[in-house]
Amino acid sequence: MINETALLESPTLRCSVLDRTDVLDRVKTLTLLPDGMHVTTAMVATYFNVTVETIRALVHDHRAELEASGYRVLTGTELSYLKQLSGIQSRTRSLALFSRRAVLNVAMLLRDSEVARHVRVYLLDMEYQARTQPVENPVTADVVSLDDRIDQRITHILGKTVVPMFNALIETSGEHQRELIALRAGVQRIEKRLRQHNARLQRLEGPREDRPLAGVMASMDAMNGREFEERVAELLRRDGCTNVVVQGGGRDRGIDITALTADGRRIVVQCKRFAPHLSITSPDVQKFVGAAKVLHQSEVALFVATCPFTRDALNIAAESGITAVHRGLLEEWSAGAPLTVLE
Repeated sequence: MINETALLESPTLRCSVLDRTDVLDRVKTLTLLPDGMHVTTAMVATYFNVTVETIRALVHDHRAELEASGYRVLTGTELSYLKQLSGIQSRTRSLALFSRRAVLNVAMLLRDSEVARHVRVYLLDMEYQARTQPVENPVTADVVSLDDRIDQRITHILGKTVVPMFNALIETSGEHQRELIALRAGVQRIEKRLRQHNARLQRLEGPREDRPLAGVMASMDAMNGREFEERVAELLRRDGCTNVVVQGGGRDRGIDITALTADGRRIVVQCKRFAPHLSITSPDVQKFVGAAKVLHQSEVALFVATCPFTRDALNIAAESGITAVHRGLLEEWSAGAPLTVLE
């Protein structure tokens, strides 16, 4: 089950549950403006039992995320219209408004509000129940997609009609025999490619036991740095490593985990939980090379990251004997595939 810390730290995870605004009413009644959709900064502060300054500071730190959830500041004609509609008596030239989604977003960002904590607990409970409910998704082997039927029909026509027609023409035509043979060869190539294409689609769309489990990387993206290090340590233990120790802290000398392989080789690991759109660069790898090879005299060095490596970083890793466990390889490792270097 995803923990509360992950919800506080992961924008992706927060975005995935923003539609569950009904949770707000389960925890505490949320009084809305007469338009039935928005609340002011003061009303948000009252709901969460915090000061207005606390909410303003939160908006300052997370404005882009809150705006994506419906937070906005009214001025001019829009503000005048809202004052008429709601009866607000104020000479202010601007007014910040929060939609229900934005209020729920605030609940997932406020660390020191008991009401916000209860909202997060409800969200996590509902998310856990949704994830653990069995899903009926029967696969009917006899159902053939429209694309498959079209491919099969074209292949049938080419193989049973067009090619035999060319054969007959070639036998009876002497003048254009070479051209007809070339055309027949072209049709046969098309027929072969269609068969190969159809077979490839069936392999890709069919069930595979070696495919990584859904949600493996999503759960890692929701972890904080320490949780990610502990997860990598679990994978090492799963693959037979012993003496697995998560270093942590500021005195780790550039190494997050130390261990021994099953055959006794010394392992050092650097863990980086970065956003998927970022990359591990060559300076990152160079620093790790120094720590792994010089300070720790490791025999196996793993640089594990939740993002890709740049080409230069991969080249330096290969030249220095560092195993770069990039996002794709990490997904396969987490799903059960062993790392070759540990065997």
